[in-house]
Amino acid sequence: MLQDVKVGHEVPRFERRSGFETWNRYAAVNDEFVPIHMDDAAGRAAGYPGAFGMGNLQWAYLHNMLRDWLDDEGVIRSVACQFRNPNLQGQVVSACGVVETVTPTGDGTAVTLRVWTEDQDGTVLAPGSAEVWIPQI
Repeated sequence: MLQDVKVGHEVPRFERRSGFETWNRYAAVNDEFVPIHMDDAAGRAAGYPGAFGMGNLQWAYLHNMLRDWLDDEGVIRSVACQFRNPNLQGQVVSACGVVETVTPTGDGTAVTLRVWTEDQDGTVLAPGSAEVWIPQI
């Protein structure tokens, strides 16, 4: 139960396999058909091994992880991350989180988390932070 959340609690991971199918769906929703996300030659011309996924897609994965964990029992107040490594084709990208602080308030609990995305080898792609609020029940 979320009311019992403690410092050090690991949020269940949210995972997706990367590639053109996922990126095209995201691009269609956001009108983000940018060559570096759709064409390996364009990605290589930009200095990467090939095409790479959108940074904001990783940010969306962090939101998905938090929403799944909160399960309509809390509110996401903020999410921030820095894109440090590319999301390449064929990677399994996981959104991860660990509770860092738990602060009771008069009407609920404010929780801060360290969040990040990583590939299947544990390489951090986008480190960040989040704050959620869990109402008192």
